[in-house]
Amino acid sequence: MTPDALTWLPYCGPAPAPGEWRWNLDPLLLTALLTTAALLLWRGQGRPRTLGLIATVVLGVIFVSPLCATSSALFSARTVHHVLLVAVAAPLLAWSLPFGRTGSLSLATAVQAVVFWAWHAPSAYAAALSSDAVYWLMQASLLASAVWFWAGVRRASAPSAVGHLLVAMVAMGLLGALLTFADDALYAPHLLTTMAWGLTPLEDQQAAGLIMWAPAAAIYLAAALIILGRWIGPDRPVVRVDQTA
Repeated sequence: MTPDALTWLPYCGPAPAPGEWRWNLDPLLLTALLTTAALLLWRGQGRPRTLGLIATVVLGVIFVSPLCATSSALFSARTVHHVLLVAVAAPLLAWSLPFGRTGSLSLATAVQAVVFWAWHAPSAYAAALSSDAVYWLMQASLLASAVWFWAGVRRASAPSAVGHLLVAMVAMGLLGALLTFADDALYAPHLLTTMAWGLTPLEDQQAAGLIMWAPAAAIYLAAALIILGRWIGPDRPVVRVDQTA
């Protein structure tokens, strides 16, 4: 793949140089985050409010902190961004929402995997980094599908939750492995932005793959082990992951 004379205009701005810690002060984004936090403080209570506030902070790290700009330069930083979105912010949001019906956990697991894989197809990824509308479609669909999955895990029986978390782990790890062992750099927006950071585009992609393959997949494994431990622990006859009605 060769970097044609393309001008990438990612939402987070042009790729920064190392040491350029640029914050994203988009007024619409800041208003949305601050409004969400204010509503949680005003109307929320107990554990759901706390989890919602933590999720809001995580979203701030993703979209406001210098991670946002760095993800314009490095695909590996974008991977950290996506992992925080689907494996940290999403479960926090799922546990902060009212306990209700979520539909089929198998369907939610499949949709989450398909959405995550689809946005990491090179053409879809390139479209997201050249259009703000497509970028926010990517973010919204990744977050919504992940919240649906984690909400399903929350409501499911322990054996079902563990099984579907392991499926999600495999889906994340398999994509990471494919990126790690790819022979070529696949993502055009980063072909000219990684060398300043001491990485070739392929090395950056391999780092991203390793992030998905190990720490990201490990989050799903850790959640499965926690649920399994509670299920088989002494005097813990848990029927659902979260029995809050």
